[in-house]
Amino acid sequence: MPAATPPDALGICASNPWFASLPALERRRLLAAARPLRCARGEMLFRYGDAVDMRSESQGGFYVLLHGVLKASTLNVEGREAIFVVLQPGNWFGELSVLDGTPRTHDVTAMEDSHLLNVPPTAFAGLMQRPTFARAITMLLAGRVRALYGLVQASTLHSTQGRIAYRLGRLAHGDATQAQASQRSVTVSQEALSMMLGITRQTLSRELHALADAGLLRLRYGRIDILQPEHPLFGEST
Repeated sequence: MPAATPPDALGICASNPWFASLPALERRRLLAAARPLRCARGEMLFRYGDAVDMRSESQGGFYVLLHGVLKASTLNVEGREAIFVVLQPGNWFGELSVLDGTPRTHDVTAMEDSHLLNVPPTAFAGLMQRPTFARAITMLLAGRVRALYGLVQASTLHSTQGRIAYRLGRLAHGDATQAQASQRSVTVSQEALSMMLGITRQTLSRELHALADAGLLRLRYGRIDILQPEHPLFGEST
């Protein structure tokens, strides 16, 4: 029997556009297959290169974050960290390795004490036998690819200032969530933002102040207010 699902899980998951698009039956089946899991601040949920046991009935599957914040990142040979995405409550992730059985492609670490649900590989494989759920996973992957193309385009065609604004625009939509509505305020440290963009803190600070001087941002401690979210630099028109 699967472990009991926390009572607020459905409401938290429903805040995510992907989960909200699932038929009610698929939502119930997905949550019924999930097992509670906790991850302390600084603890790694999984590491780059970790193998996934496709026969496991308890570990290493498809996850959703209920409470807390996670980061998906990697380290280069010099030990410098690059953050790919910030995962907030309602985000589902980890599907790639349970789809093809390959090792994890990045680290996932808790930025604060976090509470998750884990759908083990065997349960995930059972859900994938359902055409409606399989199509939903296809749509989830399509969203991932679309977001990746956007980041690649921003990194190759935009100025450093444009890249910063575009990344803030993604964060305003929940980063991995990419919700329809954007928030006017993004909670992120300049250290974390510089690691997302692969630039120095000095460069980031200079460009953020330039955007603030232009009336597009307001800089606060641990938080950045987006004053003109409709501006093309934030990606609203793309």
